Formats: sequence, C-alpha cells, structure tokens
Amino acid sequence: MTTTPRRAAFDILLRIEKERSYADILLDHELTHGTLQGPDRGLLTELVYGVLRRQGTLDHVIDQFASQKCSRLERSVHLLLRLGLYQLLYLDRIPTAAAVHATVELAKTLAPRASGFINAVLRQADRERQNIRFPDPVNKPAAYLAAAWSEPAWLTARWLDQLGREEAEALARAMVEPAPFTIRANTLRTSRDELQARLAGEGITATPCRYSPDGVRVDTPTAIGRLASFREGLCTVQDESSQLAAIFLDPKPGERILDLCAAPGGKSTHLAQRMGNSGTILACDIGARKLRLIEETAHRLGITIITTRPVDGTKPLTDLQGERFDRILVDAPCSGLGVIRRNPEGKWWKSPADITALARTQRAILHNAAEILMPGGTLLYGVCSTDREETDTVIEDFLSEQGEFVVEDLRELFPSHRELFTDRGFFRSWPHRHGMDGFFAARLKRLS
Repeated sequence: MTTTPRRAAFDILLRIEKERSYADILLDHELTHGTLQGPDRGLLTELVYGVLRRQGTLDHVIDQFASQKCSRLERSVHLLLRLGLYQLLYLDRIPTAAAVHATVELAKTLAPRASGFINAVLRQADRERQNIRFPDPVNKPAAYLAAAWSEPAWLTARWLDQLGREEAEALARAMVEPAPFTIRANTLRTSRDELQARLAGEGITATPCRYSPDGVRVDTPTAIGRLASFREGLCTVQDESSQLAAIFLDPKPGERILDLCAAPGGKSTHLAQRMGNSGTILACDIGARKLRLIEETAHRLGITIITTRPVDGTKPLTDLQGERFDRILVDAPCSGLGVIRRNPEGKWWKSPADITALARTQRAILHNAAEILMPGGTLLYGVCSTDREETDTVIEDFLSEQGEFVVEDLRELFPSHRELFTDRGFFRSWPHRHGMDGFFAARLKRLS
C-alpha cells in the first residue's frame, strides 16, 4: 500500500507521542521499507524533524487561533494542526493552499469530525500570521524564548541564567536548526585530505572541521552507509565536539585505556586511531547489543586493539578491581541537552528532576572509575549536555570528595583550542558559538 509523506509523518509523530519512540529509528525504517520515492523522502524527513523542533512554537500558535487549547485537543487533531501549521509557517516552497488542502484531506481520513475545525484554524493562522503574539522578551524572557524558539521554559530559564539574554536567544535559535553532518577520517587507513578527495570522487562536497584535525563536515545530503568510502572503513560518523574528547584525553601508543560508557563506539575507535592501533582499549557498556555496535564499528575500521565487556559503571567495578588503566574516558549518560538539534523529541521528555537524577548517576560512575585509575593517570569526564548540574557541579562535587585528584587545565595543554575552554580549563562547546554540538569535558589527574 502506497502512502504520502504527510501520512507517513503523521504516523511517525503519533508513535513518538504514544510510545516515546525515537524519530531517527522510525524514519530509517520508513525510508528503508516504505514506498516513498524521490522528493517525497526528503519531505517526510523535513516534516518529522521540523514539527519536533518547532513543536513549542506551533502549540503557541494553535492556542492563539483555536477555540480549544492544545491540552484539550484529541491527539490526532493536535498532530494534524502541528503538521499543517509547520508547512504554512516554515516551508516556503509549499503553497498555502496546498498545505491547507493536504492537511484537511488527511483529516477527513484520520479525524473526520474535526476536518472543518482544522481547516478554520489553519486559514485563520495564515491570515493572521503577522499578528502572532509572543510573551514580552524583556519582562518574561524565559517564556518568550520558549514560545518563539520552541524550547521548554525550564530549559530557557537555565540558559538565561548561564548565558544572559542575548546569548541565550542565539543558542535557542541555533537549537531549532538542523545540525551539521560530520564524519571522522580513519587515519589508520587514510588522511583527512585523501578522504575529502575520495568523497569528491563520489559526488560529495565536504569541508574540513575547524577544531578536530580528523573531522570533515559533509555538505551534500547523502545516505552515508551507501558510500564506498564508508563501507571500506575510511570514515565513520561523529560530531566534531565528540571527536575532541579523544584528542583531549590524548592517549599514547602502547597504553592501557578504559572507555567506561563506550557504545556505540565512536570515541573508542577514535582513541584507537590516536594510539596508532597499538596498546589496549577495554570498551564497556551495558548489554550485548550495545557491545556489538562497538565491535562492528571497530571491525569496519580495521581496529584490533579494542575488546568489549559488559559493565554497569553505576555499580562498584569489582570485575575490574585487579586491573589498572593509564587513562580512562567517562562519557557518562546524560540529558543530551547539547544534542537536541539532532534528537528534538528528547527535549519534550525531560524535566529538571531528570537532570538531578542523571547527575547522581554521573557522580557514581565517576567515583567508580576513579578507583581503577593508575597513580599519575588521566581521566576525562564528558557529557553532551549544556547544563551546569551535569557538568561543573559534578566535577566540583567529585573533587571535594577525592583528594587524590586535580583538574588539568586544558588551556595549558591545548593552547591552539583555547577559545573552547572555560576559566577553569574545562572544555565547553556551544552550537551557536562553535558550530558543533554542546559538549563538556574536564580532564583530571590522579596524583602519584
């Protein structure tokens, strides 16, 4: 049975709402097994991610023009209004009449009693689009950013506290835009320049990353898995901020490294590259499926020094107590607030209470990792979060309880990257400043 991109988008958004499924997995399944062809595939992706990114603003508009508030609408009606409004307000290439007509026709199948209501709301929003009102940006800045740039109000309040009004809005703007698509050259098999040339031969335009010497930003839309250069293990997908974790841990050939929260393997394999595939890396995570992802990536890239083991880092590492490591990477589970451009559905599922619970988990993992680091060894703690509670506060709490550890100032160790570091010598990247995901890392040394 054939489907339309709008119907497929509705079905995916409905599953995300009902099941908390992930957009990328559902989209990949539809694009692989569905019947959409050509431009319809691109429209499906645009609709799903666009609605998820702009959901807060779309609901703000619905509340202005609908006789019922979003909280009282049937789920199918609510989703149809979001889909229709997104096309009206954000997709210039779709004529207004086509956007309204297609949405109403879909409503006749999915919510027939509400098709007239949906038609009226969309047409009024189109007529009144110049009169859409937002909270006062001076007197209610958190509410303004939440409504205008589609973020949870609790999150915009934290950004305001951390960055001030001007920068908080710049960040909010950046977070509703698509993230860059970045890959990492596998320097065990090629150089970055050679990879770019190979990509050019495959019809792909790419530019070097600014901060990672191994990173390449892909500018041509592509299904990376179909490229021969990817299948041959010349590259792998990894954001530039994530690539910098291995660089700042700075492993040496022959060392023994632990990656405690390693799946899906991007950082483990990058560590192996930086070591010239010489030494040993123990990559740990929970569950066999996650470990298989690491093994598959290592095999594709031709890396032989990685072994995997199931480990729950939140519990005492009794299975590892007899082992000692020169360097440890703790890429802890976190809120993902630094990557909500990539996973926009996640920002609507989180709350401040979740951040507090995650910070407890992060502290537990960090303390457990510290027990098995060699004297004189180096530990890098990292999270893809912008929130202080998961970053600076975790490190300060750790240092207050672990007298054997000190912060190593990244400004002194990597002066060429100085603009990425805080006054404490921590790494903190911002999408609006640096063009990459929000990431935090602190490098700690265990005293001899």
